[in-house]
Amino acid sequence: MTSFLYDLGHFFQWLFENTLAPLGNIPNNAFIVLGFVGLGIWLKMQKKFNAEAKANGTLK
Repeated sequence: MTSFLYDLGHFFQWLFENTLAPLGNIPNNAFIVLGFVGLGIWLKMQKKFNAEAKANGTLK
């Protein structure tokens, strides 16, 4: 079992060094941008739902 875990760790280390490390900050920036886009969409939808609830009289 220990051998398997060490092999798995070496695989993930190799994967990181050969895929993520050369990209630098690009994945981090992409996640930040996607987070802000998602937040904007969510807030726009929430505004619409609140206006609809207020028009129906269900929002206090």
